[in-house]
Amino acid sequence: MRTDRGFTLVELMLVVIIISVLAAIVLPRFVGRQEQAKMSAAKAQIASFCTALDTFELEVGRFPSTEEGLVALLEKPATLGDDVEWNGPYIRELPLDPWNHEYTYRYPGEVNVDYDLVSAGPDGEEGNEDDITNYVRER
Repeated sequence: MRTDRGFTLVELMLVVIIISVLAAIVLPRFVGRQEQAKMSAAKAQIASFCTALDTFELEVGRFPSTEEGLVALLEKPATLGDDVEWNGPYIRELPLDPWNHEYTYRYPGEVNVDYDLVSAGPDGEEGNEDDITNYVRER
């Protein structure tokens, strides 16, 4: 008489099926959350840039030009004279967006009076619905 007891093949298959069903229900919910988190991170970075750009403008008297770009928040632009007060850096680093693309900065803005700041979003192409901007697009 054998005293070894183990799981039968049917019991193991039942456990695998239950785990598969649970995974099929739960995984789609987490996949969408990652993209939402990246969108939120891009919005937060843009808000941080906007604060830094407003501070730059208050101290220097103008926003950085398109050519100077966002780097002007880290390093004093050569186009600023010695008599201009630049109390930067206004940000710690110049991050890429959550999809590893550079942010687009334009001054004067094409949409805003002051400046436009754009993350091209997940697809990396500017000008479509997945862009994250410092302005609201008309639909």
